[in-house]
Amino acid sequence: MLHLRLISPEDRTDKVLAQLDGTTGVTNVVLLRAAARTPPGDVIMCDVAREAANEVLDELRRFGLSTEGSIAGEQVDLVLSDAAERAKEEAPGEGDDAVVWEDLARKVDNDCKLTWAFMVFLAIATQIAGIGVLVDSPILIVGAMVLGPEFGAVAAICFGMLFGRGLLIARAAMTLVTGFAIAIAITFACALVSGVLGWIDPDMLVGNAEVEFIVKPDRWSFIVALLAGVAGVLSITAGKSSALVGVFISVTTVPAAGYAAVALALGQWGEVAGSAAQLAVNITGMIIAGVATLFVQRLFWTRYHLPLPAQRPPGE
Repeated sequence: MLHLRLISPEDRTDKVLAQLDGTTGVTNVVLLRAAARTPPGDVIMCDVAREAANEVLDELRRFGLSTEGSIAGEQVDLVLSDAAERAKEEAPGEGDDAVVWEDLARKVDNDCKLTWAFMVFLAIATQIAGIGVLVDSPILIVGAMVLGPEFGAVAAICFGMLFGRGLLIARAAMTLVTGFAIAIAITFACALVSGVLGWIDPDMLVGNAEVEFIVKPDRWSFIVALLAGVAGVLSITAGKSSALVGVFISVTTVPAAGYAAVALALGQWGEVAGSAAQLAVNITGMIIAGVATLFVQRLFWTRYHLPLPAQRPPGE
């Protein structure tokens, strides 16, 4: 369930309470009169089944609580309450299948920011992948896959495309392009230095059977990217973060970037082209599948729109 903490202007509190009391999936409603100071107003707390959260949040926004008050929510992992169990049973669908769109919007918005942490993780992952390519080590390749942070930006692009949020798409795309460009540049520079020191040479890219799939994208690469895109979006919307590890290991984005960097440093242009194609195939496949998955989830949940009382804020 979700726990909501609301600050309501005093002249709207009774209408908000009536709305909550008459809404399926809402329970444990608490009122603290004049308890809020900034912004001033009454504090209302309640628990909401995830299946009903979108409709409840829409109604609260219509009452103006997001502009003249406050709406805060958090996931509740443990609720020992018969009333809460009844609320979850009355709400249609299953909580794990429900998508709280406001929560998802904030997640993808945060995950697509070009932060120092994002760049450092991606740069380290790409360097590990580059080393894995040179020493023909699948274990290092898998480790680099797990470390890569790029799926958050991919999910943001999917969300932005579904809801027509051009700025979000542009910011996420810039994060991906800039992040991979910096990661490849750093790995390229390290490979150049290693070449000057005599640590690596072009022969190390010959006969690396364990990792040569990275520069040979095919239909299976695209199919795996599609499946990973579906699984990745579902793991985010359902809050199953453990499933993201499987997504990271399935796609070949970071290994392709690492391979491209070392191949570029060693002047192996055919491998550079193959790596770039692999990177493009994986990102494209994940975006296509991610948009489709979000579209299906949105379409599915519109069938379960909850009947809400007809009260509206004054003037509507």
